[in-house]
Amino acid sequence: MCDHEGGSPRPADAYPVVDLAAFRDRLGVPGLFDVHTHFHPPRVFEKIRAAFDTAGPFIGRDWPILYRSSEEELVETLRSFGTLRFPALTYAHRPGMAEFLNAWCAEFADRTPGALRSATFYPEPEAEEYVAKRLAEGVAIFKIHVQVGGFSVLDPELERVWPLVEAAGVPVVLHAGSGPMPGEHTGHAPVAELLRRHPALTLVLAHMGAPEYAEFIGFAEEFAHVHLDTTMLFTDFFDNGEGAFPRALLPRLAALPEKVLFGSDYPNIPYPYAHQVLALERLGLGDAWLRAVCWENGVRLFGA
Repeated sequence: MCDHEGGSPRPADAYPVVDLAAFRDRLGVPGLFDVHTHFHPPRVFEKIRAAFDTAGPFIGRDWPILYRSSEEELVETLRSFGTLRFPALTYAHRPGMAEFLNAWCAEFADRTPGALRSATFYPEPEAEEYVAKRLAEGVAIFKIHVQVGGFSVLDPELERVWPLVEAAGVPVVLHAGSGPMPGEHTGHAPVAELLRRHPALTLVLAHMGAPEYAEFIGFAEEFAHVHLDTTMLFTDFFDNGEGAFPRALLPRLAALPEKVLFGSDYPNIPYPYAHQVLALERLGLGDAWLRAVCWENGVRLFGA
């Protein structure tokens, strides 16, 4: 998953220039709907950036974050790309943290036009209560990261949480694939069991489950409410080496135009935001597929 096997990421100015306004005009969409962006409380943001800067245990390679500035500047930069809708997607990695993050996310959504109301949960006794509270308050999207959180989606503490989320139909962006580094609870098997127990869950499988692409695409094919996001896929940074998306799977992806959502991982990316758009365009799956992925599916799932 490097630009050059064993090498460092290329400088940002070495990527091709992409005219995002022309791209949107050609597709006839008002903007981009990005379902995988990250905003965090300042101290959490600092710690996450430090982990990337040191190629920490959940990263495992050089990852120079390109977009570094204040929350306000990051939001304005994102809007400058024509991105109209986006979530915060912060997530807990220890007990007692989730509700602090959820309160911050609610405030972020209140002060940030276009932001989806985001939340997270963690396997702890209080989870059922605060998830019910956040659902009642109108949360639009949850984020779970089992690698960083160090827990299984099958943790007994979540047995009373998943039915609430399933019944509400609120999407969960779930990072459960084993990329960029495998963990004790990553992989497709726990997700398969979760969906066996809760087949009506609305999931957005982050990074299409990289590198277990075939299995995670299979979930989107089998379950009516399971989706995939494009986050970092097909970019020059990600699409190299063992983590590359197998081109043999592209026909299956092309056959799921209503199940794929645009995601970027902004601002924690080491290349220009527009490169994610170029990466999707050069797949050659056509404007109708791109229109659905970059705008229509997000609107259908979350509203305009």
